[in-house]
Amino acid sequence: MPEVNTDNLDEQQVQLLAEMCILIDENDNKIGADTKKNCHLNENIDKGLLHRAFSVFLFNTENKLLLQQRSHAKITFPDCFTNTCCSHPLSHPLELEENDAIGVRRAAQRRLKAELGIPMEQVTPEEISYLTRIHYKAQSDGIWGEHEIDYILFVQKDVTLNPDPNEIQSYCYVTQKELKQLLDKASKNEVKITPWFKLIAETFLFKWWDNLPNLNKFIDHERIHRM
Repeated sequence: MPEVNTDNLDEQQVQLLAEMCILIDENDNKIGADTKKNCHLNENIDKGLLHRAFSVFLFNTENKLLLQQRSHAKITFPDCFTNTCCSHPLSHPLELEENDAIGVRRAAQRRLKAELGIPMEQVTPEEISYLTRIHYKAQSDGIWGEHEIDYILFVQKDVTLNPDPNEIQSYCYVTQKELKQLLDKASKNEVKITPWFKLIAETFLFKWWDNLPNLNKFIDHERIHRM
């Protein structure tokens, strides 16, 4: 695996690079594990290295979507606006369990606490709905990038927030109109958004948002949307 100098990167974020992600093939079958660092190096991504991930979309009871702006310390896509929480299940038994994506949903609960400070008991795995999966690839810079099969997870609940500033520099709840304004600003390079959030917003998000009480009709666990 290539050696990359991480001396100029945030110490807390560098420590997280040792976490073990779940390696998968293009059909989301587990084939092993590797470090977060190796999974996010473009040099490895170009050789086909692919890992499992998730994206949480959390709405409050007013149907507003919680967005976050990634901190400047983040190694991939710093300062970008994105959906509520984006991360990876880890290669240990609780998060490897695949029945109804329970392992991924447990990972989402863990990261909602780590990033946003949402108490574990406020969002349980049972309250997280798994809709579908997307497969995408994107470069953050010349060294780092993403290549993931991303589980799309929805939650609607009022929660308590206490974000970790090392993870998140700002957050806000937005209406559909406000998100469309943000996307318009991003198209003019006035703000930055993550590539996966852009893809999801441009394809599925508003249709799902219009149907928050009736998401069951959009559940598709068979297909992986290639984007």
